[in-house]
Amino acid sequence: MDPTLKNRLLVHLKEAIPELPRGLRAVAKYIIDHPSDFGLDPIRETARKAGVSTYTLIRLAEKMGVNSYDELREPFRQSLVSAAVSVDQPLWIDGLREKGEAGRTQADAALNSMAIVQRSLELLDYERMQRVVTLLLGAKDVYLTAVRASYSMAFYLHYVGRMALPSLQLIPRHMASAIDDLHMAGEGDVMIAITLTPYSRETVEACQFAQRKGIKLVLISDSEIVSPEFSADETLLASVLSTHHFGCYTGMMAVIETLLAMLVEQGGEDAQKRITSYEELRKETNAYWVAQKKH
Repeated sequence: MDPTLKNRLLVHLKEAIPELPRGLRAVAKYIIDHPSDFGLDPIRETARKAGVSTYTLIRLAEKMGVNSYDELREPFRQSLVSAAVSVDQPLWIDGLREKGEAGRTQADAALNSMAIVQRSLELLDYERMQRVVTLLLGAKDVYLTAVRASYSMAFYLHYVGRMALPSLQLIPRHMASAIDDLHMAGEGDVMIAITLTPYSRETVEACQFAQRKGIKLVLISDSEIVSPEFSADETLLASVLSTHHFGCYTGMMAVIETLLAMLVEQGGEDAQKRITSYEELRKETNAYWVAQKKH
């Protein structure tokens, strides 16, 4: 079997998504986001995970121009690499499990965090990271937006990143909307958007607006397919699998830390001077608490 067939099918699915009906679109997005599970699971399990009927999966195969569902899945089975990350379990994990139910919960959460950090860092393609860093450093203005829980990631990226990237602006400002702050932006500018499932309406609309204005879009998310209404110029993927109801952000934080490290390093001497300047300012304004000496 052609080893490139899986990748060609994924490209075909991404290109087809905007034109697919809602049910087929949901299946296509599921396959793109979970290619290993798709190759491994039987049709009923895939239908359950994607939230569709088995008939919808068969219809997608027909839409993709293959003879059967099994034929659509076979390239994914052949190139199957489990999405589950192998993490060496340290001895202290066993110690936690011996503490009872609460200890087992803590142990599972700790292992999950280590696994998704590793998985997220594996997904950081070197060439893509270089393109993103070059794009950000060469932009006239860089806008950064997120809402709700993702806002914490954006705030941190802005707080540290502006030292290496003085053009970085966190939006929305002054209780406005991100679209308000993008009104005067245009070609030569870049927007970074951070969002994960379930995707924020405000962030999706800001992405659509930015691309209509000719602004380059960098997405930090759990999927390359956030909305069929737009396609990011670059996407940095993070695993957000969680042992609780909400997405776990440790993988996304690892992606952001890597991006910051590269911006600081490639920002060169100017970035180092700005970092030193900020540190001196904080000392001058007594930003850090210092214990008083006892007489």
